[in-house]
Amino acid sequence: MDYALSPLDGRYAHKVAALQPYFSEEALNKYRCLVELRWLQQLCRRDDVPCRALTKAETALLESIHENFADAEATAIREIEAVTNHDVKAVEYFLKEQIAGSSLTDLTEWVHFALTSEDVNNLAYALMLKDAVQQVILPAIASLESELAARAQAWKAVPMLARTHGQPASPTTMGKEFLIFAARVRRQRRSLEQQEFLGKFAGASGNFNAHMVALPQADWLQISQAFVESFGLTWNPVVAQIEPHDFIAELAHSISRSGTIGIDFARDSWGYISLGFFRQKTKAGEVGSSAMPHKVNPIDFENAEGNFGLANALFGHFAEKLPLSRWQRDLTDSTVLRNLGVAFGHFLLALQSLQKGIGKLEIVPEAMVADLEANPEVLAEAVQSVLRAEGVEKPYEQLKELTRGKHVTLQDFHAFVGSLPISAEQMQRLQQLTPAQYTGLAEEIVERFA
Repeated sequence: MDYALSPLDGRYAHKVAALQPYFSEEALNKYRCLVELRWLQQLCRRDDVPCRALTKAETALLESIHENFADAEATAIREIEAVTNHDVKAVEYFLKEQIAGSSLTDLTEWVHFALTSEDVNNLAYALMLKDAVQQVILPAIASLESELAARAQAWKAVPMLARTHGQPASPTTMGKEFLIFAARVRRQRRSLEQQEFLGKFAGASGNFNAHMVALPQADWLQISQAFVESFGLTWNPVVAQIEPHDFIAELAHSISRSGTIGIDFARDSWGYISLGFFRQKTKAGEVGSSAMPHKVNPIDFENAEGNFGLANALFGHFAEKLPLSRWQRDLTDSTVLRNLGVAFGHFLLALQSLQKGIGKLEIVPEAMVADLEANPEVLAEAVQSVLRAEGVEKPYEQLKELTRGKHVTLQDFHAFVGSLPISAEQMQRLQQLTPAQYTGLAEEIVERFA
């Protein structure tokens, strides 16, 4: 039975499992252990800190605690936290237990030396986000981008009636429309690749107060910078107790922009299916409706739209809430940060749904040609532009009188063109023009920019 409160942990758990190593409670504690263990190692390497050097065996022991972190270790921390009612303190006590009885026993009190919980937490979350984005999210976005670009190339010459304001407009190609989304996704991917992940390591109020009293001879600013940057993070030296989370807001806005593009694409694809421009591949045994046997619903695009919406709602809250903290620190960010994985889970699920939906699409060129042939009035733009170039007076008004709000045929256009005072060459071009041929540079744009 499935009693999961969230569908990400129930119905969709297998689809978002790639995020579990980064956003689960076990993952958070594993990252906390990494920070604590690396801090102890850094202290032991310093000449200005009276912490003895580690042997190779001791370094290997510390590294193994993090590398071998699994269910048993996570359970041990939870049991300690049940007593301490403090998550980071539970990690500290767990690590002290791990080295007790070893040659590292004399270094026990250097574990969590001069740290506040937020020194550990902010680095843990920054690493979680950095790894999840680089290892899971960016590859998923890149995969969608590649799929869109491939369809753009495949359908670059397939003409399609455009619709602006929902009304027939100058034709395009289906490939060009897919390229638009590929280019938009590409731009957001590149922006996300430049995202900085910040970290602080400066004590309870961001001033190294305890550090300076305990060991005034140490270069704490240099130590802090070196430590934060050793994780591949950007050092933030000007902080209170917490790193202000502005970078998380930036990240949330970046991801949500991709989500908004995804919603736009899902809705357009849904519409093209509705118009009959696409058929969807069927699978034996699947049912589209409990009552209507003929139905093949665009459920993947609907699923994507819904999950992008959920993700964006959460990312919006992260961006608005996390940079806010009363004075030097309050705890309202703690419970919010624990939901980062929920937002990324819905976002990943939406990306997967989009790709699944794209994979089912079969283009129906004849439906698109019929749509074009039924709307020859879109050639009015071309005709009036030729008249402008030929110096004919009031061409727009003439075409408006012929076409606006009226049903006209291709023959009507040809007859109208035949009465115009234009060159024989232009007249021939216009009388041979059809809506399917009136796609401008759409194909070339795909060839150049896909």
